[in-house]
Amino acid sequence: MWNRVVVMWVVLVVLVFSLSPSSTADRKAAEELYNQMEVFTDSITLIQNNYVDEIEPQKLIHGAIKGMLSSLDPHSQFMEPDFYKEMKVQTEGEFGGLGIEIGIKDELLTVISPIDGTPAYEAGIKAGDKIVKIEKEITRGISIMDAVGKLRGKPGTKVTITILREHEKKLLDFTIERAVIKIQSIKDVRILEDNIGYIRLTEFQEKTAKDLEDALLKLEKDGMDSFILDLRNNPGGLLSTAVQVSDKFLSGGKMIVYTKGRIKGQDLEFKAHKNSIHPDYPMVVLVNEGSASASEIVAGAIQDNHRGIIVGTKTFGKGSVQTVIELKDGSAIRLTTSKYFTPSGRSIHGEGIIPDIEVEPKEEKLEAAISEKHEDIFEKLEKEDTHPPVKEEEKKEESKKKVSYDNQLTRAVDIIKGIKVYKKITSPMLETRVKVQ
Repeated sequence: MWNRVVVMWVVLVVLVFSLSPSSTADRKAAEELYNQMEVFTDSITLIQNNYVDEIEPQKLIHGAIKGMLSSLDPHSQFMEPDFYKEMKVQTEGEFGGLGIEIGIKDELLTVISPIDGTPAYEAGIKAGDKIVKIEKEITRGISIMDAVGKLRGKPGTKVTITILREHEKKLLDFTIERAVIKIQSIKDVRILEDNIGYIRLTEFQEKTAKDLEDALLKLEKDGMDSFILDLRNNPGGLLSTAVQVSDKFLSGGKMIVYTKGRIKGQDLEFKAHKNSIHPDYPMVVLVNEGSASASEIVAGAIQDNHRGIIVGTKTFGKGSVQTVIELKDGSAIRLTTSKYFTPSGRSIHGEGIIPDIEVEPKEEKLEAAISEKHEDIFEKLEKEDTHPPVKEEEKKEESKKKVSYDNQLTRAVDIIKGIKVYKKITSPMLETRVKVQ
């Protein structure tokens, strides 16, 4: 059995050299790969022959692949056959979740955004929360896929997560009941004061663009003459939908987003197809640290094309494209293959979108906060529990405070009012100049 594994790697090396590198640089790279493959196979042989217990070759190979991918970036992952099969199936009612989008930021498992109306949102989980424990197991070094596997489960079952939150005096425990997550991408459609239309978009799904179109037409029929698109706590979704949404507000031919990778076929451009049927009314896009991926594409396109004003706080900075490649044994590799760039050439990944006007949400600052470095937090967690459980009543009260006053939306309304006043003042001046000339 083991000999066959070694032969497999030898065949791989032969295949690499059969590609006949055309340049000196390519040949050197192939030689380096060959030398490193020798080190790799020697290591496997040493482990197989000398490790205290017998070990299955597949376990070693899968472990090696996991190690390779984890050395690249937090979004490149290896999926075991059972886990990959589970991820593919996802039939309705079979799996339950909490309703959060997670990622790795500053080497910590981070909540990109809780989704409106889901168990996590109702429990009071916030964008930017760091998950330091799942069921009392410390998350230091955990991969996104492993975290997803631990957070998911049968609907009705519960999971306890421990949160490190900015400006909090202590760590917070949340016990949340899993549920089947059904997301409504268009959450709120209404006319605010002064004929300002407002739409909250929670995720970029397959039907989101059509639903947004219907909502815009309804608001325009009701007298909307300016617009606020709320992308706060929107973790993203489909690239194609982000392009379709941006297309509604941009003139034909204008760049929306482009991707760049190492392979030529990964370099793609997405442009507005035709002139929008919607008026060129004043527009504000609201974003925060929970706005990621597709949300950042839309915000970047609106900002770089000077179509509207971006208001809020800096976005998450998730601007990479992952491709899932299935392997022969039923496992799969999720590999980062390219990155998103805004029309002006800014990389979204790791940078995020900085608003034109930065506005913090109105939140009370606590007298003291956790000041230890992340490493110190984990060291304390390994020794003992450093915090008492927070009562459910306290967490629910905290959640209510969060929605009592929306400082960012209020500022967005004021900005649009200011634009309207400016246009009223300057329009007669322009008309006078035309008549004089």
